[in-house]
Amino acid sequence: MSATVKNPFQHIVEHLDPDEPNEQFYNLTKLADPRYDRLPFSIRVLLESAVRNCDEFLVKSSDVESILNWKETQTQTVEDFTCPSPNSDSPCSGVPAVVDFAAMRDAVMKLGGDPEKINPVCPADLVIDHSIQVDFNRKSDSVQKNQDLEFDRNRERFQFLKKHANHSSGVRIVHQVNLEYLARVVFKYEGFFYPDSLVGTDSHTTMIDGLGVLGWGVGGIEAEAVMLGQPISMVLPEVVGYKLSGTPDTFITSTDIVLTVTKHLRQVGVVGKFVEFFGPGVAQLSIADRATIANMCPEYGATAAFFPVDDVSIQYLEQTGRDAEKLAYITKYLKAVSMFRDYNNISQDPDFTQVVELDLSAVVPCCSGPKRPQDRIPVSDMKTDFESCLAAKTGFKGFQVSPDRHNSSVPFQFNEKEFTLSHGSVVIAAITSCTNTSNPSVMLGAGLLAKKAVECGLSVKPYIKTSLSPGSGVVTYYLKESGVMDYLSKLGFEVVGYGCMTCIGNSGPLPEPVVEAITQGDLVAAGILSGNRNFEGRVHPNTRANYLASPPLVIAYAIAGTVRIDFDKEPIAVNSEGKEIFLRDIWPTREEIQAVERTFVIPSMFKEVYEKIEKVNERWNSLVAPSDKLYTWDSNSTYIKSPPFFDGLTRQLHPPKSIQDAFVLLNLGDSVTTDHISPAGNIARNSSAFDPRDYNSYGSRRGNDAVMARGTFANIRLFNKFLNKQAPQTIHLPSGDTLDVFDAAERYQQSGVPLLVLAGKEYGSGSSRDWAAKGPFLLGIKAVIAESYERIHRSNLVGMGVIPLEYLTGDTADSLGLTGRERYTIIIPEPLTPRMIVDVKVPRHGKTFQVRMRFDTDVELAYFHNGGILNYMIRKMSEN
Repeated sequence: MSATVKNPFQHIVEHLDPDEPNEQFYNLTKLADPRYDRLPFSIRVLLESAVRNCDEFLVKSSDVESILNWKETQTQTVEDFTCPSPNSDSPCSGVPAVVDFAAMRDAVMKLGGDPEKINPVCPADLVIDHSIQVDFNRKSDSVQKNQDLEFDRNRERFQFLKKHANHSSGVRIVHQVNLEYLARVVFKYEGFFYPDSLVGTDSHTTMIDGLGVLGWGVGGIEAEAVMLGQPISMVLPEVVGYKLSGTPDTFITSTDIVLTVTKHLRQVGVVGKFVEFFGPGVAQLSIADRATIANMCPEYGATAAFFPVDDVSIQYLEQTGRDAEKLAYITKYLKAVSMFRDYNNISQDPDFTQVVELDLSAVVPCCSGPKRPQDRIPVSDMKTDFESCLAAKTGFKGFQVSPDRHNSSVPFQFNEKEFTLSHGSVVIAAITSCTNTSNPSVMLGAGLLAKKAVECGLSVKPYIKTSLSPGSGVVTYYLKESGVMDYLSKLGFEVVGYGCMTCIGNSGPLPEPVVEAITQGDLVAAGILSGNRNFEGRVHPNTRANYLASPPLVIAYAIAGTVRIDFDKEPIAVNSEGKEIFLRDIWPTREEIQAVERTFVIPSMFKEVYEKIEKVNERWNSLVAPSDKLYTWDSNSTYIKSPPFFDGLTRQLHPPKSIQDAFVLLNLGDSVTTDHISPAGNIARNSSAFDPRDYNSYGSRRGNDAVMARGTFANIRLFNKFLNKQAPQTIHLPSGDTLDVFDAAERYQQSGVPLLVLAGKEYGSGSSRDWAAKGPFLLGIKAVIAESYERIHRSNLVGMGVIPLEYLTGDTADSLGLTGRERYTIIIPEPLTPRMIVDVKVPRHGKTFQVRMRFDTDVELAYFHNGGILNYMIRKMSEN
């Protein structure tokens, strides 16, 4: 906060060290308010931000009181302004953000403002290595070949990003991302100490909570405003206390724990809430384990999954190369403000909205799937569960395969040898990025399992697409140093790149004979990956069943070659000597893994890798980017195109109008993900809009609105009730024609007709993908009516001026008798208030029903009146 602004809490400022008069902090304990000691630790971080930034204008003393009174205000929809420390932008959201900034500069200049104001004012880390695809695997030079191909495909996009980094202050381009490098834990800035915090546009954002840094995901559109200095407006959240007790079995991995937590919390219902972990079980978890649990936060729907800092956190910072001075002031500051945790001290346990508990000793090895992360399955039940899914009706747990085809098989030739595929055959086995490949325990566990497997004479069938894509070079370092990398390589798990790769849909092509066999037999082939998402159509179009699993289990299923196996009763394989080998024969214990980790995961390797994090990519360093301040748009570019979001924007605001006689573009069910709305993987071969050979993937073309609009609702697994089947199509209701969604929307727009989407529960779950809101906006969708929303997607819709409407409790499209074939009029009254109930009329059917308008705060209403958050920022930045 500027020193010229009078802060009413100046009286609690004191020196952390009497010998350092220029180093101060707001000592919240000096508020002398007994409510402070009962606050969840995550809420204390929000309180500190409010106190430090209190200027009686944007952040008021009454806001501080509301946070202090959290026990009462948590259920009262109280708005809170938060000023995060750094802003970490994700790779895929980063590209459209940079494109938006370039277009916003043009728009500000047209309105007579200074385009230089469109420049990040807070630190931002933009990671650019996540568009890489698995084109090459199983060879020692795979990583270099994949990186070279990525650079050749994305040169224009990289040039654009580098130009932005060169022009923008506060933007840092880095290659690979890991929490131990980016996290400060305690900030030391302009003479003040305060807790580190983070907002980001990537699903990995919440992994930072595992280290005691309060972080949560925001929509890419909202993040752009944050980068320009706009505080985040949020409703003061409820906090669910998640108590961990007991000791995990020696064969349990952190992935088993997180998949158990994910299913549990999705059942509890934590959307829009913070989850804070406590209890003696937390002290037994490493920071990497905690980060793995926190990283899955979007999958159980919470806003944040917070682990307050304790001694284990400090030990981790020391292990990953932090110097003694930083460790000293981090510890001293957090203890001074009562934010340092002893998980074995129950007197420190704060008040929570609700407490749920997990006994770690009850956790069993498990996977999740075949279509959602929250659908956990014990490994012992995998075979029977998959077979039940074959028979079940098409849905989250069903493929509706007729009983006479359950044992179908198709022979095929690969590398001059004959193999057979059947339902459940594994064709993709990927140890992917996320926190799993930042977690030494599971990565070394995978390496030790590979070593034992090779020593027993086991191998992986050559047609299975195996890959290892860590999120950090540190992983490769300790796998090599510990001697297990050679064994991973022998099983086909060569390092293929650094980044999301398979988990985001960049799995690359499968061998043609494999694709032909799957197609010929209409087989439900399987992918197994250590990522965090397995939604339909995401991993690969030819793997209809996809399971999340720990890295060791990925290798185990790759060796078995099928998910139709009971590891307890059946051998994983028979070696060349005819001996049956069971999984229990090669599975490493927790003690074995920890012994290797203590020896080989050392501070020097973290220092060595991260000293060159910003200069590791030589082709990036040699890339020449233009230096002019405004971007010169190339009309022939397929990568970068000036978006039409700001066309015709004026300084004047126009009052919102009611939506008259809208048609429904799509009638959707529950758990429609942002992958269904805006795919990230390869463009389908049968795309009618453009040649996929020229455009390769949606993820790499997110700077081109023409591509992304055509890709909206283009997921091949989209289930539209109008069609009663999976297809990226809909019915153009006036004509009755079945068309691709984009073509139908274009025909509606030519007629000047507004559009709606009807949906069920958890609309917009999954990645915080801003194009899942931008795309519908470009299709002419004015509002969505859903039973419930995932938090970030609702925020993105607000950011684009698309109205999120929610059925009242107990109402659904079915209960109201809506088919989606009606025409709808939505009454927008004046003045609007947060969470207002409005009327929806269906005139030709004589129906009227009510919905809640999900603008949750006054700030969101301001965004809506401006036509979206970016329009709001342009008008604000154009003021003299």
